[in-house]
Amino acid sequence: MSEYEPWVTILGTLLALLIAEPLVLGIAKVLGLYAIVRERTCRVYVLFGKVIGEISEPGLHILPFVLGPSAFIVNLLGKCYVLDLRLDQEYLRSQPVNSEEGAPMGIGIWYEMQISNPVAYLFKNTDPRGSLRANVSNATVRCLSNMPLAEMLETRHKMSQTVRDEVSEKSQAWGYKLGSIYIRKVHFRDAGMIRQIEEKVVNRLRQVTSAIKQDGANQVSIITSSAERTAAVAFAQAAVIRPKMIGEALKEISGDPDVAGTLFEILETQKMLENKGKLTLFVQGGQPALLADLLASRDTAQAG
Repeated sequence: MSEYEPWVTILGTLLALLIAEPLVLGIAKVLGLYAIVRERTCRVYVLFGKVIGEISEPGLHILPFVLGPSAFIVNLLGKCYVLDLRLDQEYLRSQPVNSEEGAPMGIGIWYEMQISNPVAYLFKNTDPRGSLRANVSNATVRCLSNMPLAEMLETRHKMSQTVRDEVSEKSQAWGYKLGSIYIRKVHFRDAGMIRQIEEKVVNRLRQVTSAIKQDGANQVSIITSSAERTAAVAFAQAAVIRPKMIGEALKEISGDPDVAGTLFEILETQKMLENKGKLTLFVQGGQPALLADLLASRDTAQAG
């Protein structure tokens, strides 16, 4: 025996298993011996136009135990429907409604749905998703039309509950379980109305801004007037008090003749110094020499 013969046997066995396993499993699956149901899915088996079984539990299932002898021919002569049971959602944009005042409005509605009855979903309606969409749209238009505009813009939770109550019963008959419904958007559909509203809002903002500016100017004027009035009163009081204070001071100074004489002499001298008048000298008697000296001193000062 060659030393490589065991390794060749092992490799041959592995290759045989790798090839045989998928082949065997494929044949077993075609013959309906087993089925693997994934999470949140459902299998509906139909044979000769009749539903013979439904499997919604995830895991490995032996079909003969579930479907009986029909399991061996259902994959060959029948059909297996695999349905997705996960929660799905859809959004309908701008459903046309009119308010009580006649304003053309648009409603954006979001809703969830889930398959609750796989057999009814498959055979009671050829397009259950489209039918549910049309039902939600019709219920939205029917239930939310002719509502007051203020209520339509403010009570979204109430409107969502109203639409859900209208749709749920019909959706159950088609195998669909309707989940949450929520009105996400309410808007105006008429472009001209939107422009008019924008213009009104802009004009209102301008009016408010002008009113605020005018009020501020009025407040400033009031504060300025109050300050000027207070200052005027203070200056008037000062003008009244000043003569009284000066009179009292002069009265007190007059009590001492020496002080009073000195004060008045100083005041007279100060007034004379503040007055920029010209001094004119007149010569009396025969003193022309003094006048000549003064004139000479003036010329010297001008030359210097």
